[in-house]
Amino acid sequence: MDTIQRLEARSGASGSPSGATERAAAVLIVGGGAAGITVAAALRRHRPELPVTLVEPSDTHAYQPGWTLVGAGVFSLAQTLRREETLIPKGVTWIRAAVAAFHPDENQVELADGRRLVYRHLVVCPGLQLDWNKVDGLRETLGRHGVCSNYSAAPAEYTWKCLQEFRGGTALFTQPPMPIKCAGAPQKIMYLAADRWRRHGLPRPAEIEFCLAGDALFGVPFFVPPLQRAVDDYGIGLRYRHTLKAVHGPSRTAHFTVTDAEGRTREVEKRFDLMHVTPPQSAPDFVKASPLANGAGWVEVDPATLRHARYANVFSLGDAAGTSNAKTAAAVRLQAPVVVRNLLAAIDGRPLEASYDGYGSCPLTTAYGRVVLAEFTYGGRVTPSFPLDPRKPRRSAWLLKTKFLPFLYWKMMLRGSERDVRHRERRFAEARTA
Repeated sequence: MDTIQRLEARSGASGSPSGATERAAAVLIVGGGAAGITVAAALRRHRPELPVTLVEPSDTHAYQPGWTLVGAGVFSLAQTLRREETLIPKGVTWIRAAVAAFHPDENQVELADGRRLVYRHLVVCPGLQLDWNKVDGLRETLGRHGVCSNYSAAPAEYTWKCLQEFRGGTALFTQPPMPIKCAGAPQKIMYLAADRWRRHGLPRPAEIEFCLAGDALFGVPFFVPPLQRAVDDYGIGLRYRHTLKAVHGPSRTAHFTVTDAEGRTREVEKRFDLMHVTPPQSAPDFVKASPLANGAGWVEVDPATLRHARYANVFSLGDAAGTSNAKTAAAVRLQAPVVVRNLLAAIDGRPLEASYDGYGSCPLTTAYGRVVLAEFTYGGRVTPSFPLDPRKPRRSAWLLKTKFLPFLYWKMMLRGSERDVRHRERRFAEARTA
């Protein structure tokens, strides 16, 4: 009896609620988003004969970096969506189901319907979850009463409606405690809104406030000066250490917990005419509750090899991975080749030699037609792909974000291509203060 037969026999003995098990997958991928599809496609490119199974419950795949542009009226929502079945690589088995639990000691994944999948190697990349319910009243009022968000598909369309219908008054933009995916997104839409309102004029003045739970405008200090200039230019009020706790849509009021420098807290109520909310975010519940999770609930992996710290046949990437990089599609683009190479090395019994340096990219839209292209690796090292000062808002970076990056995502990345413009650490002169 070989290893897989033993695993199948063991899974049948332990059983699931339905007593059903599937034949073992050589590679089982949990999650069919950017990370899962990219890894599946690359595995098929490198080793077409390798059986790969992908578990993903949704029939729609979204290019989420485009939702800021949906909210700003640059993209339609349809431009960011594809049918999942059109993206599953040929030869990959798709199980359209939700995962309920991991059982790594038995090499099994339990599905919501009670089935158990057996695997030789597991890739965990289900993304993260949006914790709308952690803000009282938010789920009930989202998409109404001027409360919008670019962190989900339908509310992103409503963001554009809100931007168009805003006639002045108070506009609040919120950012919860880290980590969140695309940490620059909460302020990207704020700058685009301010730029639009300035260009089109408003019947009455707009008071824009950025209420963020942290105490820094951006996590990499190198990129703070151009963002601060945008804040100053638009007259935006920065409200640090403000954590959104509740929203009441009909009265258009928001409640924040404010923490002072000594750690004391107080409650503040703010009225608004428009509010863009970035919800709290965390690892999916089925990841948090599993043996794969670290103390914070994310999949515990080596930050360089992306292999699990305790289970040698498990890898993870994307938003669910417990790494300190920015949770962006650009990070996935660089993580996927590392996972694929190291996974194949593990299958072959070879040393793991591929290494991820923590690269992430955040194209920060400071105005329509202008982007600060922030690229950085672990430790906040600035690693641009082009020999230009990345602190300067550029039209070329806008074209990169609106034209090239969507093409790169749909036509290259999700097809397993590893072509890339190489990033490297560069030094730049100190930014001059005004």
